[in-house]
Amino acid sequence: GARYSTLVPSDEVTINYRHGLPVITLTLPTRRERCQFAVKPMVATVGAFLKDVQREDKGIVKAEVFTTDGSKVSDATLMEVLLRNDFKLLINGTAYSVSPPVKDKLSSEHATEMEDVKSLIHRLFVALHLEDHQIRKERELLQKLDHLKEQLMPLEQMKAKIMDSADAKTSRLLWVGLALMSTQGGALAWLTWWVYSWDIMEPVTYFITYGSAMAFYAYFVLTKQDYLYPDVKDRQFLHYFYRKSKAKRFNVEQYNKLKEDVAE
Repeated sequence: GARYSTLVPSDEVTINYRHGLPVITLTLPTRRERCQFAVKPMVATVGAFLKDVQREDKGIVKAEVFTTDGSKVSDATLMEVLLRNDFKLLINGTAYSVSPPVKDKLSSEHATEMEDVKSLIHRLFVALHLEDHQIRKERELLQKLDHLKEQLMPLEQMKAKIMDSADAKTSRLLWVGLALMSTQGGALAWLTWWVYSWDIMEPVTYFITYGSAMAFYAYFVLTKQDYLYPDVKDRQFLHYFYRKSKAKRFNVEQYNKLKEDVAE
């Protein structure tokens, strides 16, 4: 339970209904003058009411609301719920016992009509403020998007340079492979027609073909992928890309995370 320093008479904080709205009257501790606070119970929360009180008297350091059994009331609680029972208002360590006036009990039919009116008012409130909320949310998202793009810009420039370098290395590797295959074909033709006969070169070509098949099979065992030229090119490109990224200290994980945030 909560502890209170002193307990002043309950008439220090009074609640009266004016035009259907509760008006809470209390004495401001620093200014020592009575002040009234009109509350919209279906919209206002306990936290908003306490902020209004602190805004009116800057000398209020701490303001809280407790139930009669000493349990703290959440700031998110609607004032309509709070005003249904007695409660204690704690201001700067001084507790004020508050007893809201008992409202006349409505008939069940009238109560149902009031609930319908409350529901209608709530829907109107949401509809009127939805556009403002959307505009505010859109502005927040645009600011976040601009911030992400600022972070991405240097990474995009570095990535473009690394990709150009990796693509150039991959292309050179492909051309080197073509040159080696052409050289091998020319050498086999020279040995077949000018140096030896086909009878001598046929076993050589067989073992070269068999060795190539073993190399392709080894590639599958190591990579779990078929030896397809586009896939091999992409794999070699990624190898060069990550090696160059490490050398240039390009954070691939951070770049991917920023791209995901932008997309989101």
